[in-house]
Amino acid sequence: MNKWEQFDNLMRCKHNQEEHIQFSPLLMHFAARFIGKTYAEFASDHKVLVEANLRCLDQFDLDSVGLISDPYRETSAFGARIEYVKEGVPKCTEPIISTIDDVRALKNPDLFRSGRTFDRIMAAQELYKATGGSVPIIGWIEGPLAEACNLTGVSEMLLKLMIDQDFTRMLLEKTTITAKEFAKTQIEAGCNIIGMGDAICSQISADDYQTYVKHLHKEIIDYIHSLGAYVKLHICGDIRHLLNDIKDIGTDILDVDWMVDMDLAHDILGEHILRCGNIDPVFIQNNDQEVIAVTTRQLIEKEKGRGFIFSAGCEITVDTPHANLLAMRNASTGQTFSNKEF
Repeated sequence: MNKWEQFDNLMRCKHNQEEHIQFSPLLMHFAARFIGKTYAEFASDHKVLVEANLRCLDQFDLDSVGLISDPYRETSAFGARIEYVKEGVPKCTEPIISTIDDVRALKNPDLFRSGRTFDRIMAAQELYKATGGSVPIIGWIEGPLAEACNLTGVSEMLLKLMIDQDFTRMLLEKTTITAKEFAKTQIEAGCNIIGMGDAICSQISADDYQTYVKHLHKEIIDYIHSLGAYVKLHICGDIRHLLNDIKDIGTDILDVDWMVDMDLAHDILGEHILRCGNIDPVFIQNNDQEVIAVTTRQLIEKEKGRGFIFSAGCEITVDTPHANLLAMRNASTGQTFSNKEF
């Protein structure tokens, strides 16, 4: 079976085949530097993003490639000004929403006319062309609350969440529309999985999640499923208080960060949601290959027979030694760690 068939088989049977553990670490700045490019180049030029993904796919025997780069693709399409940082995440120079009148005036953008969203669509097309559909391609959208924070400012949006229901509901409705449209364009371009990043949800209460976000996550996930793609939900951080609600929204995969116990997540989520994780990225960066190999084998042994995708709890850090990432992969396949030169 090719990598897509292996992944699809996992999604259908909901437990790992002993001969192959899916390995899908989240790579952004690491991938850019791996091919000698800056983060700014990776985030601004789809050709760099594609090359970085394909090189990492080959060198580390990954089981997927992806389009994630930064949180501000849709934000740019909505009209915000984005600055590229040579060796850092792009930044939004100034929020564009502050009043409910701003929300009323906000137009859902044409994603093909905005340079940054169209760049991601082109990346999907190029990855599909390069892999011939044999490798899972993970598109990426911002979740509704994450995008609202991008447009309004994090502190300001969290305050609105507490004091202004009309503002909050109206803005989240608009960000949901664009999330669905952006998912659709990426699926049409070749993606068969859509990652949805809504990390700010780890910082809100379960009550606020139930009131404002849960039904929108379900709406987006149901829509993506109707288009024939799988969904991977990414809410990094401590989400123990949200697990009982997440189990109801229909996501196929949930990224589980290092501070959330995998057994607890399995007990609450059940067999129908695959957990992806969850070694601490700082641990992977700072330890030697033998220690990483032992930790990898312990996690995989613990997850035997359960729905699981192997990864760090969040993004692999840019300063992670290349050999450490390879040690993770080798240990997951039963090989000894390698001192391979890069």
